[in-house]
Amino acid sequence: MVRSVMVFVLVALAASSPRLAAQASSHDTTSKVPPPRQAPSPHAIGFGFFATLGSYWQIEAVEVGYVRTMSRGLAAFSLTSRIGTFIDETAVMGGSRGMVFATTLATRTRMRRIAQLGEDERGTAIGLDVTLEASGYVASGSPFSQGSRWGAIALLPGLRIGKAAIVIGPTAFIAGGKTSVHGLLAFRGEATLARRERQP
Repeated sequence: MVRSVMVFVLVALAASSPRLAAQASSHDTTSKVPPPRQAPSPHAIGFGFFATLGSYWQIEAVEVGYVRTMSRGLAAFSLTSRIGTFIDETAVMGGSRGMVFATTLATRTRMRRIAQLGEDERGTAIGLDVTLEASGYVASGSPFSQGSRWGAIALLPGLRIGKAAIVIGPTAFIAGGKTSVHGLLAFRGEATLARRERQP
């Protein structure tokens, strides 16, 4: 859990750094006329730490992918890859085994704002949302009863702070007509891709 908290702190700092840089540059300018605000790019890179929860063998992985924010309806869609290993949570040290890879297609609801940090215009919003994920897993040395290949569906309520989020909820592993439910925890962040300016 200490590792998870450290990863979340790094994700939060990385996600908030563009906003902090923008605030610093706005305070340094001496012009009284603010520059025109450009709409943010709808494209972003998502990254984070992913883990299933429970005793004995669990998955721990890093994830990275593409995020597309939407102007209407749902907040965003994403396509993400995960790579990690199986960890024996009962082992004091050295309890790792095999490799696991997953591709995930997800959608996220719009955030319900509950608070805000900082100024009104440039403040960091804090709120709640829900992510729905569908994943396909391929593994070597899997200790799970699903074997080396299985699908998964997850419903994940989340706490979002700016571009960083903590999501936790159930995920169902499905293979051969059998289903097992695991807890899932992920720390995630997003880095918005810069817009390309059109040449006159």
